[in-house]
Amino acid sequence: MHNITLIKGDGIGPSIMDEAVKIIDASGAKINWEKTHAGLGAFEVFGTPIPDETMESIDRTRLAFKGPLTTPIGAGFRSINVALRQKYDLYANVRPAKSWHGVQTRYDNVDIVIVRENTEGLYAGLEHYLSPKKDIAESLAVVTRAASERIIDYAFKYARDNHRKKVTVCHKANILKYTQGLFLDVARETAVRYPDIAFDEKIIDATCMHMVMDPSQFDVVVCTNMFGDILSDLTAGLVGGLGLIAGANIGKDAALFEAVHGSAPDIAGQNLANPTAVIMSGVMMLHHIGEHEAATRI
Repeated sequence: MHNITLIKGDGIGPSIMDEAVKIIDASGAKINWEKTHAGLGAFEVFGTPIPDETMESIDRTRLAFKGPLTTPIGAGFRSINVALRQKYDLYANVRPAKSWHGVQTRYDNVDIVIVRENTEGLYAGLEHYLSPKKDIAESLAVVTRAASERIIDYAFKYARDNHRKKVTVCHKANILKYTQGLFLDVARETAVRYPDIAFDEKIIDATCMHMVMDPSQFDVVVCTNMFGDILSDLTAGLVGGLGLIAGANIGKDAALFEAVHGSAPDIAGQNLANPTAVIMSGVMMLHHIGEHEAATRI
């Protein structure tokens, strides 16, 4: 029996999560769902977007399945998702994008996995104004060797474990010599330890152009936080949109699986939302806990 923290979320969250839970329960996997709350709905009831009971549940289970959340304005959080990633050190954001039969898009051969560093970079939250008038602002990008090593090693291990053939590091080291240069250096050093996996490197702007022109040249792509945020949405667009994209946040001893799209309150309760993304996130979760037969059934 697997204990999993269930957070249905806001807006369309409860309806799509109910469908995903039905399917996971029918797959044969033995799950004990610990139902908790987070987001705007939790804030309105408990006065906080992440109640203590939710954190206590994740502390116990080390595994969460989450619907889309709305971050309350003025609640002290830049993002609930960022807060969860930071607390549990969920350093690897994994977003597969694969073409679907029956979904008409520009290409029918997309099969790309974006592996995004999830804890630092420009999203480290180190921002401030440089003048009393607040007319000059500065953000600091943090890239460490330790975080770079673990995310790039994760990407190569993911490629090997999932029978992928190539890892591409996406960077801007031609301009950002220190931060992006460090990330690129670590990628080159890591690639040597995986001679069975092809390795190449591309500058971020060229990557975007090449993905749009010919996505078949990409397999696993690893990059720093903001670049991964952008590229994972780009790849979603190649296969039909965020409603079809699974998402995982993986740490050393905890993991969170989620729909990567928003809570869409304008269509909540209208039976219009597509649950595919969160169902496929559930498939990733089942593989993560070793329930491969159940995942394959779905």
